[in-house]
Amino acid sequence: MRLSERLKTQFNKSSPSVLDASCCEYGRHSSSQTLTLIIRGLALKQVTSANVGALLAKESKVGGLNGVIWAVVIGFVALLWFNDPLLGMVIGIAILLNIVAAALAEVFVPMILDKYKIDPAISVSDILTTVTNIVGFVAFWELVTIFLI
Repeated sequence: MRLSERLKTQFNKSSPSVLDASCCEYGRHSSSQTLTLIIRGLALKQVTSANVGALLAKESKVGGLNGVIWAVVIGFVALLWFNDPLLGMVIGIAILLNIVAAALAEVFVPMILDKYKIDPAISVSDILTTVTNIVGFVAFWELVTIFLI
């Protein structure tokens, strides 16, 4: 086997590793502005248990739409970059799952912290980062295992 063929084979085997961190980043960055508004609403007593259902419905819709858009874009880029439709599908689905999980966490986590008298402004970003990292890595690598291995 020629060197160029060996390098191409090795690159294709490692291609999922290039994408796994980006899956986590999209979930975390997609929610930072809404998270700020939720924390502000809690501080001003505008976000309560009475309107959490409406907030959750809205964030689920926005997170779902945002997730679909970014899943299609990043999935298509991965398809073009690696010439692998399954890898494009895997990263797309993982990003969608991660952004929806981030949208749900950005509503629930500040409210839970506020309920237990913990200032959400101090610790919510670390918790959200943990949620998106766990969901992103688990979703991505489970999908890689199911579809690519």
